[in-house]
Amino acid sequence: MLVDTHCHLAAEAFGADRPDVLRRARLAGVERVVVIGESPAAAEAALGLAASEPMVSVAIGVHPHDAKDWSEERAAWLRSALDHRAVVALGEIGLDYHYDHSPREVQRRVFEAQLALAEELRLPAVIHAREADADVLAILAGAPKIPVILHSYSSGLALLEGALALGAFASFSGMVTFKTWTGDDLIRSVPLDRLLVETDSPYLAPVPHRGKRNEPAFVRQVAVRVAAVRRMPVEELIALTGANA
Repeated sequence: MLVDTHCHLAAEAFGADRPDVLRRARLAGVERVVVIGESPAAAEAALGLAASEPMVSVAIGVHPHDAKDWSEERAAWLRSALDHRAVVALGEIGLDYHYDHSPREVQRRVFEAQLALAEELRLPAVIHAREADADVLAILAGAPKIPVILHSYSSGLALLEGALALGAFASFSGMVTFKTWTGDDLIRSVPLDRLLVETDSPYLAPVPHRGKRNEPAFVRQVAVRVAAVRRMPVEELIALTGANA
């Protein structure tokens, strides 16, 4: 099964042709997409999409950019939203020290709170890590032992190795096809039973779609590239990552 484990299909970028996007995904062999609801509005849209599209599953969480908006009310909303039958994970959550849209101390506190909620609800957690490797690893090391997915991985080897030692999964996106990509060693470092592929669409469109809007159908290009790095048939890589998903 070809699975796009992380896309933002509820985003406005798909507002005009979302049904066509899903049709193209099916034609490309994609059988499941996980749509991220990183805010109340995005979560509502993702859940609405899942209600009419059997191939859609949903992950809901508070993105580190929005950690500043965390409150008792937001925590209660998240707990309630995660109870929906279409929800398969909590996320994306984590730390982003590149943009610092939320204070770092607040990001860390909200990250820890959501990991605790994921443990309570027995949900995997989808992790966003940008220029915060040491703090992400420290929080994961001290967190409950729940399945975590390092999404669209492009950070350092130390975070990857540390997270893998804790049992994490790692997901790779269209970045692996870019001319500027230098992380093939990262791809080779992930055990085959913990390897995933994604688009992170509408962002990070893979070659040959670079510069265009990304969409779930393009996850096949990611799988092709990852399979080449791992020196294995692409259909075998698709079967493995689908089983992992």
